[in-house]
Amino acid sequence: MSNDEGAGRPRRSPWRTLSTRSVYENPWIHVREDAVIRPDGAEGIYGVVETPLAAGIVALTEDERVHLVGQWRYSMGQWSWEIVEGGAAREEPSLTAAQRELREEAGLIAQDWRVLGDEIHLSNSFTDERAHIFLATGLSKVAAEPDPTEQLELRCEPLDVCFDLVDRGEIKDAISVVALLRLERWRRRGRPPLPVARPRPPPPRGPHG
Repeated sequence: MSNDEGAGRPRRSPWRTLSTRSVYENPWIHVREDAVIRPDGAEGIYGVVETPLAAGIVALTEDERVHLVGQWRYSMGQWSWEIVEGGAAREEPSLTAAQRELREEAGLIAQDWRVLGDEIHLSNSFTDERAHIFLATGLSKVAAEPDPTEQLELRCEPLDVCFDLVDRGEIKDAISVVALLRLERWRRRGRPPLPVARPRPPPPRGPHG
């Protein structure tokens, strides 16, 4: 099913973009404000936070343990346990970003990469942030190279413990929750092996993307 179809019927945007202006930009986000015609026909504005594509990785050992990364999330003012995650550079395929982040954050490389479902939209009312999720197996240890802004803690927990952490709200990060619950659902249903991942280019950006 294509991105603009649902329940067999095509979907058309009820919004019309009249103009767009840049409000703020730094190396990680871009904020724009669009002048629009709203679905009710009135003129209005819509603010959108544009971000790079995100990649999440469930790094799974042979005995079904998951590598988790802990760090302080400044925007939430809270400590957060998550799967390995990171943002793609401009025009960088999500698989390439995932491989880099796994090495940098967890000090791991993987022999086998598989797509863990289709992309997810993390907060689609005000940001265009998308994430691709991968399952990485056949893990080998290498030297970690965290970003200078990251003070990370690492732990490796049994998969069933990770499901419990999600259920108890000790893992709150959206990418981590979706990734782990997708893996649990597919494992419970005995689904066949996932297709081998291939690099995926970032989606088009901007008000008409």
